[in-house]
Amino acid sequence: MLRRLYDWILALSARPSAPYALAGVSFAESSFFPIPPDAMLVPMCLARPNKAFFYATVCTIASVLGGLVGYAIGYLLYESVGSWLIQLYGYGKQSEAFRQAYAEWGHWVILIKGVTPIPYKLVTITAGFAEYNLLWFTVLSLITRGARFFLVAGLIYWLGPPAKDFIEKRLELVFTAFLILFILGIVAAIYVA
Repeated sequence: MLRRLYDWILALSARPSAPYALAGVSFAESSFFPIPPDAMLVPMCLARPNKAFFYATVCTIASVLGGLVGYAIGYLLYESVGSWLIQLYGYGKQSEAFRQAYAEWGHWVILIKGVTPIPYKLVTITAGFAEYNLLWFTVLSLITRGARFFLVAGLIYWLGPPAKDFIEKRLELVFTAFLILFILGIVAAIYVA
């Protein structure tokens, strides 16, 4: 099943609609969707390394736009949608501590947590809930999300075929490592705030 999904994403990258699908996942992940865009970005960069930086740009822009939706959820809809999403990730009891952390360390919270496996939607919703400055939120999101996606794309671009061979030969190991990082990100988001 994992191999079929990987092959499907590789085939998707050859389609003209591939950047739109990647943008959709990146946008949704920043506000409500649980799967990070790296699940599509990595295979797409492997399939078309010459487009790796274009894909990173698509991820960055869509992620920041989705982050603005997450910010709006936290700012305008925290009592209904935002609170539910924060509870879903186990952050409910820490929401007031987040608000205070953003008041004191907002720039660093966004910069550091934006490149980690911690779900970015937690950063975006909490920033809105804390009424963090929208201009700074947008600028810092561009920096941190761009750094993350361009790092992934750059590594794949420069490592080239050996990276593809490694991933294809050890797909289950790579997927397991990715899943562990994702779970550790959620655990860190719950216990390290």
